[in-house]
Amino acid sequence: MPEGHTLFALARDLHEAFAGTTPEVTSPQGKFAEGAALLNGHDLLRATSRGKHLFVEFADDRWLHVHLGLIGSFTVDSHEWTAEVPAVGQVRLRLRTDQHIADLRGPTLCEVATPEKIDGVLARLGPDPLRPDSDPDAAWARISRSSRPIGELLMDQAVLAGIGNVYRSEVLFRHRLSPFTEGRLLRRASWRLIWDDLERLLPLGVATGRIVTVEEQVLEVEAALGRGGVPHLTERSSSVYRRAGMPCPACGSKVRTRVVAGRNLFWCGLCQRRR
Repeated sequence: MPEGHTLFALARDLHEAFAGTTPEVTSPQGKFAEGAALLNGHDLLRATSRGKHLFVEFADDRWLHVHLGLIGSFTVDSHEWTAEVPAVGQVRLRLRTDQHIADLRGPTLCEVATPEKIDGVLARLGPDPLRPDSDPDAAWARISRSSRPIGELLMDQAVLAGIGNVYRSEVLFRHRLSPFTEGRLLRRASWRLIWDDLERLLPLGVATGRIVTVEEQVLEVEAALGRGGVPHLTERSSSVYRRAGMPCPACGSKVRTRVVAGRNLFWCGLCQRRR
């Protein structure tokens, strides 16, 4: 499932391509024809994200609300479109101007919503480390009262928006924290280490389009961005994610795995004993 950095970059691309325009909105697949008709002919004002949710605001209090789910994709292509462009695959929604086409395929959720419904969705989501208006104390208030393990809480979008299985496994390893520590037993300082690290890592995912968590690559990407360059990573590496049975890069013991919050959690049983 796309994690928060993917939706943040998508919202940025959609905003840059369509904000201030009146795109043609269609549903080549036909499943969203009624919703597309409600948006067609209305100015597109802005595109934003919160966690794994995408919000596109149109004039006259109309919002497009999208959740990509496990297999969804939303592509934005730039070109001089002068003729009809055939839809490739099952395109649920298409936005089109003379310069851009954006095609949505396979989302879990695609709906036209009122401002009140969007406010309700936002109220149910935890803070997003990519958004400057987010408050880490809002997440801490939930974590510090919970008997659930931190490895589960980090996946709860009502606690923290945008974090998925990869960031969950990797950030806990980076700070040598046991994923099975109950939230109420986690130190506040440990929580701030997690939050501050996510604030550091997620923008690197936005910049590269890849999840960057291994410190050597983190430093490489930060250096490239500091020089004004565009970092390019040929492959994604991880310390523990999807490395079950392989040696831990820090201590050499075998990386373990267990299903937590419906997904395979990966951790080092020797390194990650700190609670």
